[in-house]
Amino acid sequence: MVRGASIIGSPVALQMGNPFPPGTSLFAANDNRSSREVMTVTVRRVLDKSGLVVKVKVPVGEYTGVAVATSISEEGELSSAIELIHPNPELNYRVYEEKGNTNVVAEWQNWGKKLRLPLYIRAGDGNLIAYSQQVDGLMVGSQSGRRMLGPDVDRRTRFARRRKPGEQRA
Repeated sequence: MVRGASIIGSPVALQMGNPFPPGTSLFAANDNRSSREVMTVTVRRVLDKSGLVVKVKVPVGEYTGVAVATSISEEGELSSAIELIHPNPELNYRVYEEKGNTNVVAEWQNWGKKLRLPLYIRAGDGNLIAYSQQVDGLMVGSQSGRRMLGPDVDRRTRFARRRKPGEQRA
């Protein structure tokens, strides 16, 4: 028997009655934690011809990115949503929705970081635009290595090529 309740869309768990037994951990119902630590997403689809509801378990590793989209309803309300992007558009999975856009950016970046997936912005026409933090064409936060990689080790720098090799002493 599971004790307590969780709030959808919130990492907070409410405790009711007796405390949880020591060592109990809370996680999402579709997280499927096992010894292999494989996370899956359960997508429910209705078959067109028969009308049956089918559950499909998709490993998180098959998703290619996390996209954020905003839309304005006819009444003028702004709504935002975050979804996991799959190569098969029928398996895209909406993980977060809210009215307005107060927490959507933080949630979007958190999903991308936790799942180690690239971030995308869904344009008004439905296309995905890769998100990158750039200021005047320069990437913010990206660093280049200071040491030369294997093929470049034997190459001398511009300043080192101008120097003459020293004489050998006997």
